[in-house]
Parts: sequence; structure tokens; C-alpha cells
Amino acid sequence: MIRKNKKPRLNWIDFAVISSVVGFLIFVVLRVDSVLNYSWNWNHVFPFVMYLDEDTGQWVSNLLLEGLIITLRLAVYGIIISAVIGVVMGLCRISSNLFLRMVARSYVELVRNTPPLVFIFIFYFFLSTQLMPLLGIDELARSDSPAVKTMIWILCGDPILFSNFVSGLICLSIFEGAYITEIVRAGIQSIPRGQWEAGRAIGLSRIDVMRYVILPQAVSKIAPPLANQFITLIKDSSIVSLISIQELTFMAVEVGVSTSRIFEVWILVAVMYFVICYSCVLFFNWLERRAARSKR
Repeated sequence: MIRKNKKPRLNWIDFAVISSVVGFLIFVVLRVDSVLNYSWNWNHVFPFVMYLDEDTGQWVSNLLLEGLIITLRLAVYGIIISAVIGVVMGLCRISSNLFLRMVARSYVELVRNTPPLVFIFIFYFFLSTQLMPLLGIDELARSDSPAVKTMIWILCGDPILFSNFVSGLICLSIFEGAYITEIVRAGIQSIPRGQWEAGRAIGLSRIDVMRYVILPQAVSKIAPPLANQFITLIKDSSIVSLISIQELTFMAVEVGVSTSRIFEVWILVAVMYFVICYSCVLFFNWLERRAARSKR
């Protein structure tokens, strides 16, 4: 007889921890109010998320919500591009070709041992001055075609900032790709050596063994850390605010300066990041449980 796992219940330790956190937050709010003589006013902040247009009578997104949308775009596009980089470089890391291994190893070590801020600045200015003109990004952003402008609006936001968006996206993808490279390498190398030998014994080439035997098994090991890396990428996207990419953190700075509501703005932004990241955690946990049930 199979026993169903009981759902975990809250005990007194959980309630004690929750009460301590809530008490600490209340203490911080009271100390800010008394020590800094800070007057809380949330009414000045919420309209920067959405506001009611009196002319049309419709709710319109404002700076913080638009910044959140840019953040999500960076995260989704970034994880796709960085995953491609990570898979290619991960395969190079385990290649029998010495040159490919050296290139992949140099890339990983260069990125992982360089401070993110320094890395973003160096690559951003290089990309903006050298790569963007070669790719024709500036000409595309200045295009007079309504179809092109509409496509840019839908996919990337304001066409005027299209070049900045692409530069920040490439920088973020290259940075995150180094970590995904190690995830892919570790996932592939975790497959027992006997799987390689069994594939070669039945006449498969090295590429076919990788394609039909190793990668299908490695995917299940790679998927959980790759999901975590996607969540990390959402948070790391705040780095590109320093190169004038108008994502959530950049917009929060603008709103905080213009309203002088520093605590309200950053608490609201922290909640927005938490909701997005925690929603991703719940979604990935659901996918993992579903995948585990399908294997039974």
C-alpha cells in the first residue's frame, strides 16, 4: 500500500520565525519614523505603477510597471541567449579539442573572476561603440518603417532606446552564459562513463552518443540549476541600470529622486522583485513535480 506524503504543517517554530520577521519589520518602520523623522506617504508612489487617465477613463501603466516589463524582457531574452552560449561553451569545455577547451575555459574564468560592474561597463562601451554599428542596430532603431517600429515597441520597448536595450541584453547574456556553461559541463560530466562506452560499443559516433544518450539524461540534471539561474538573472538584470537601461531598478531611482519617497519606492520595488521571483520558484517546483510523476 502506497502512503501519500502528508503536506507539511506550520509548527510553533515557524510561527516564532514569522512573528520575529514581522516584529522586526514593524521595528524598522517605527525607527525610521522616529529617528529619521520620516513621514510615510504611499499615495505618492502607487501612481507610478499605474494611474487612471482622466481623459480616457482607463488605467495606464507608469514608470515602475514599464520598468518591470523591461526587466522581464531582459530576463526572458537573456536566459534564451545565455542558454545557447552556455550549451555551446559547455560542450567546448568537455571537447577533446584542446583549442576549444582553452577558449571555453578562458571565457568562463574571465567572466567569473571579473566583478559584474566592471564587466558590464567594459563590454557595454565596447558593444556600443564597435559592435552595434556593425550589426546595424542603430540604423534599425532609426528606421522610418511603421512595421519595424511596431515590432521594436512590442519586443523591446521604446525604439529610441533600442540600441541600449540590445547592448545591455548582450552584456547580461554573456555574463550569465559563463555560469550556465559550468552548469552544462557539470550535468554532462555527471553521466557515468559507462554510458559513453555503451554508446560507442553499439556503433554510435561520439556526436550521436552525445545527442541520443548523454544529453537526454543530462537535461534532467541541468534543468533545476538552470531554473535557479533564470531567477538569478531576473535579479542580476538590475546591474544594467548603471548603463541607462530603463528597467525596474533604473525607474526606481528616477521615481525615488523625483518624489523623495525613498523608502516607499524601494520597498515597493523589493516586493515586485519578490513576487516575480517567488512566482517563478513556484512554477519551476510545479514543473519539477510534474516531471517526477511522469517518470513513475
